[in-house]
Amino acid sequence: MIKWTITFFVLAIIAALFGFGFIANLSFGIAKILFYIFIALFVLSLIFGKRIIKSRS
Repeated sequence: MIKWTITFFVLAIIAALFGFGFIANLSFGIAKILFYIFIALFVLSLIFGKRIIKSRS
């Protein structure tokens, strides 16, 4: 998922350099949403991952 975030971020930068404001804003918005989803999933995996490991011991 982080690869999609980086891809859309790079696309936004390239579009901004060529002056395509709408495409740049759209790509940056998608990258930002994917980034927050990635962070939320990462935090959830840290929380629930530790619970699973502790319960097996």
